[in-house]
Amino acid sequence: MKKKFSFKRYIAPLALVGALACQDLEEKPQGFVSTDNFYATIEQGEAALTASMNALWEAWAPGYSYGYGNFIYDDQLLDGDMVIPSDFGGSLWDQHYKALNNVNGVLRAIKRGNFEGIAQDEIDGLEAQARFLRAYNYFALVRLFGDLPLITEDTPDPVISPIRQRTPIADVYELIVSDFQYAVETLPQSWPGAPGKPAKAAAKGLLAKVYLTMATSPLNKTENYAKARDMAADLMDDGTNSLIENVGDVFKPENKYGPEVMWGFNSTSDDPATDAHIWTPEIMDGWGDASIDPTWSDEWLKTPEPRQDAYLILEFDGTPYTEFDEQRPFVRKFTVPYISQDEYENGQTTANLPIIRYADVLLIYAEAANMANGSPTPEAYEAINQVRRRAHNLPINTPDASVDLSGLSKDQFDDAVIQERNVELSFEYDRWFDIIRKRLLVKINTLPHPDYLPNITDDDYLYPIPTYDARILGSQNPGYTSE
Repeated sequence: MKKKFSFKRYIAPLALVGALACQDLEEKPQGFVSTDNFYATIEQGEAALTASMNALWEAWAPGYSYGYGNFIYDDQLLDGDMVIPSDFGGSLWDQHYKALNNVNGVLRAIKRGNFEGIAQDEIDGLEAQARFLRAYNYFALVRLFGDLPLITEDTPDPVISPIRQRTPIADVYELIVSDFQYAVETLPQSWPGAPGKPAKAAAKGLLAKVYLTMATSPLNKTENYAKARDMAADLMDDGTNSLIENVGDVFKPENKYGPEVMWGFNSTSDDPATDAHIWTPEIMDGWGDASIDPTWSDEWLKTPEPRQDAYLILEFDGTPYTEFDEQRPFVRKFTVPYISQDEYENGQTTANLPIIRYADVLLIYAEAANMANGSPTPEAYEAINQVRRRAHNLPINTPDASVDLSGLSKDQFDDAVIQERNVELSFEYDRWFDIIRKRLLVKINTLPHPDYLPNITDDDYLYPIPTYDARILGSQNPGYTSE
């Protein structure tokens, strides 16, 4: 299996012996490469940023490419019984900090002035990409683990001087917001010839999501609802992105870089993601690793809509899912027909996993506008209704009473938005983050899985700190042990 490009640093040792004894030892050795001077070109810096994403997305690696198991306790995936072990989710901790090591190396080089002779706007563009990625990594980590070791370009080498304290959640968010704000101000509208790189719209979308998350648990700083609304509105108004009109086209290869998908994990034919077989049933020669909880899909399927066939495998070659060996639907988003049959048979999927897309932004706006206003505004209704119309393959901008929401209270509308996020963003690793920020574990398990309820406590809204790091830090999240 072909591996992704990995950017490694080599430090060449110097042996000053015998023949060098009469050399001028004050002469700077031109061939010496150290951690202080390694990054000297934009290409080297961007290679390090590519390596940071590689840490999260390499095929069969413990990040997100084969990462559904890290989100097994949402209500979409099978067998998440809410008995969370004390070593759960540690691979995400490790991979995000590996990514941050690469990102901080680039930011450190910029701060030290390594990029001599390069135009300032190019350096600023590199810094914006790095700060965008740092914000993204910390946004994932702080939601999953709470208080964090906060490592930046100014932090002494944590290997030599281990960090022995965790930074409070609110302070981590200060860095996240600052980094995303810089990215919003500095990133270009697009990167011609490099569509996988983060651009301004992705920074706006993720910053809106950060504000929305800060308005909910655990911070509950409700003043951020207005900030989330306004940032999402700014993105909606600038016209850079839009919904794909046909719901069956959202995940087609020709649409993987827009106009709906604003940024995500990137796969190519020579750099594929983990085999699509993990998402498919035995009847498709699949492995069914990422199995859907049938209680979740049964609830959604009570009201039929075209989006269900677009996002779920409900039949294969005329056989309905009720006659599959597993007797449940599977995930279609990242498999055929959204990759070629040849790719599927060869185990080389070029499907991308979205991290932020325009449907998400519309739903962020709808939720934030309703909460900031105290009731759903006409604009909030229109935002969610555009997503609902597209789900039924109706004209997106034309009101349709058959699917449009109306006449809801603040709480009813909020529930409707969260449910719309549940199905629209399904299996994109987004559901767990909604569950924890809205504190939904008891609510979503009461009817389908009452046997899970004794296993649920407030401690379950954070994953455990990996044992080794918890011992160094001298603290563990409540409800877990570090033994």
